[in-house]
Amino acid sequence: MDKVSFTQMKDGTKEEYEFLTAHEIDHTKHTAQRLLKALVDLDESLSGYQITRLGHSVQSATRAWRDGADTDWVVGALLHDIGDIYAPYNHDEYAATILKPFVREQVTWCVQTHGDFQMLYYGHHLDGADQHKRDRHKDNPYFDDCAEFCERWDQASFDPDYDDLPLDFFAPMVEEVFAREPYSADVIQPGMRKPLTDKTVAASR
Repeated sequence: MDKVSFTQMKDGTKEEYEFLTAHEIDHTKHTAQRLLKALVDLDESLSGYQITRLGHSVQSATRAWRDGADTDWVVGALLHDIGDIYAPYNHDEYAATILKPFVREQVTWCVQTHGDFQMLYYGHHLDGADQHKRDRHKDNPYFDDCAEFCERWDQASFDPDYDDLPLDFFAPMVEEVFAREPYSADVIQPGMRKPLTDKTVAASR
């Protein structure tokens, strides 16, 4: 079978849906490669900064890596703006949706809300913007984690002179994350908080 015969889903057979499921499973195995390609496309995203969105993404991940962050944090930092091209009005939610089945809940939440937290740095310069938009999340247990994510890695990563690691350096980490069993309790770890930095690990990198 090369293609199914039905034109309406309700007419599909068991054999056809087993065939499609096998294709879908194979397709998911290449998610990491597609995301790495999408990161390269960020070079054509939002302009006006001193570095491209790809440069910002790699720089954020580099800072996370050098802070001793674990793989979830590093990949979250790398992919946090991947929605800029396709979802400019909710890029943070877009990125979080991609990450959600494969990383710790803590990381997903920080990526999902980082847009609100970033307003602290520039909201006061824009008419009608809420500089303290992050305050709506003040009761969330991950509030301080997102504040630190933005302060250390996101808002600080627009420096054209920073010594970034190449995208290829992070590719094995992206591969590792998206090869995990999606939505596994061991992956999601609801309520678990892990520090963004580790001085001992950082000293070894």
